[in-house]
Amino acid sequence: MNDIHALYALWCKKATDDPDLLPELLSVQGNEEEILDRFYKNLEFGTAGLRGVIGAGTNRMNIYTVNQATQGLSDYLNATFENPSIAIAYDSRIKSDVFARSAASVLAANGIKVYLYPELVPTPMLSYAVRVLHCSSGIILTASHNPSKYNGYKCYDPNGYQMTDEAAAKTYAYIQKVDMFEDVKTVDFDTAMRAGDIEYIDRSVFTSFYAEVRKAQVNPEVCAQSDLSVIYTPLNGTGNLHVREILRQIGIRDVTVVPEQELPDGNFPTCPYPNPEIRQAFERAIHLSETKKADLLLATDPDCDRVGIAVLDDGEYKLMTGNEVGIMLTEYLLSSLQAQGKLPKDPLVVKTIVSSPLIPKVAAHYGAQTVDLLTGFKYIGELVTKLEQKGETERFILGFEESYGYLRGAHARDKDAVVASMLICEMAAYYKQKGMSLYDFMQSIYQKYGMYLSTLLNFGFEGAAGMQKMHDMMSSLRANAPKKIAGARVTAISDYQESVAKDMYTGTQTEIHLPKSNVLRYDLESGDCVIVRPSGTEPKIKVYITSVSKTKAEASARAEEIAADMEKRLGV
Repeated sequence: MNDIHALYALWCKKATDDPDLLPELLSVQGNEEEILDRFYKNLEFGTAGLRGVIGAGTNRMNIYTVNQATQGLSDYLNATFENPSIAIAYDSRIKSDVFARSAASVLAANGIKVYLYPELVPTPMLSYAVRVLHCSSGIILTASHNPSKYNGYKCYDPNGYQMTDEAAAKTYAYIQKVDMFEDVKTVDFDTAMRAGDIEYIDRSVFTSFYAEVRKAQVNPEVCAQSDLSVIYTPLNGTGNLHVREILRQIGIRDVTVVPEQELPDGNFPTCPYPNPEIRQAFERAIHLSETKKADLLLATDPDCDRVGIAVLDDGEYKLMTGNEVGIMLTEYLLSSLQAQGKLPKDPLVVKTIVSSPLIPKVAAHYGAQTVDLLTGFKYIGELVTKLEQKGETERFILGFEESYGYLRGAHARDKDAVVASMLICEMAAYYKQKGMSLYDFMQSIYQKYGMYLSTLLNFGFEGAAGMQKMHDMMSSLRANAPKKIAGARVTAISDYQESVAKDMYTGTQTEIHLPKSNVLRYDLESGDCVIVRPSGTEPKIKVYITSVSKTKAEASARAEEIAADMEKRLGV
């Protein structure tokens, strides 16, 4: 405990550059639990960046932890690239703009050219800027859809996707050598701007981004022809200007923005969990629909890389899951391209291993191949880059993950809610002309291919004790592999950490050719599937259940049985 107290005393003395930090430190004086939580560890540079609660301490997001990471990143870039450069963006979260300027000042002091967006922008626009400005790296300050107390710092590689595990490990090694109070080089921001070491990104990059997004359309004429009505909420984030602009450009004229959630506000006053995966994110939009009916409710998360929808069916708005939107986009894109004779040779649909197993059935119907990759959009970005290197980007039809992230096109190498919002609205307009809602369209897909119901369980664990509990849960599942789940025999267990898939009938083991990841998958004789993984970005264990049946009622009942069994096994 002495080192914790020494760190606390050091911060009380040294952390003077941010006026918010000292009052916070003094407010927890003598509170062992609060001091421990702030100083028991350094924020980990995991999944190519930092994420944590905003505040004082080594286990918090503040200018000192940001600057330490940036100094380590600077050292990595200078050791790896000749004349490195970097693009920086930020979202609407508390202190995102402060952290962005502070990081820019550190990079400039280390001789790295900085291109900074002049205003908050969606994450995919950072990915785009890295590529078009030929940067060595990129940073975005965001905590995606986490509550307002969080912020984060994500690093990108020269291809525009989040850093690979190898590059992140090298960067982290440099970060660990940096004393955040003694070793960080910095320069006055305005001085660096005048010297040209920091430069604002030109408006032409905004314009060209929109042009690239529009290339992803497959029925560009339907939007202007339809009378599709949309209620949109950016959830007080970055999507407001950019989603509205792309919808305007494609001809969607009837767009109403939820007024309380229109402007940037990192406190998210009307939506404590600004996550389009949950119904709460749509409450204000649904309330607005009582006076302004719309065919479609659209919600993007604060950094506008995820999008969720609710669709009108029989007078009621029904939320569509991330899997359902991905399935609909796959069917819509492939069927439209086939009908137009524009389906490329050997088309690819790319999804994460936890996303719906219905996708391969839809893709196969149109002669397309499905590629399964680990959770994390950087793996999809890597695949698109490999296709680009071979001159085959036209084969990439769609990339998606069940957590509401989608990409079509090679303009970005991260999930993009701007292009996804455009395609969803185009799809809704297309089927509205045929007298169908998107809910009707989804039901037609289930009738065509079968009912695949995907359910996600989230179990949160805060602090040091929570991290240990998650570790113990995964260890217990490995040590006590279930033979049955909800009465159905387990036919195969895939352990992505051990890179082995085992047939439980024959004992045959097959190698999994993906990077190692702490994920367990159980296939059941009933055709159902269960996947368990700790989140890479949040203190949660996630359980993904896919139940397969003839009807939704039967699939729902089966999913509940599996969920109850898994909760018992995990002890939650």
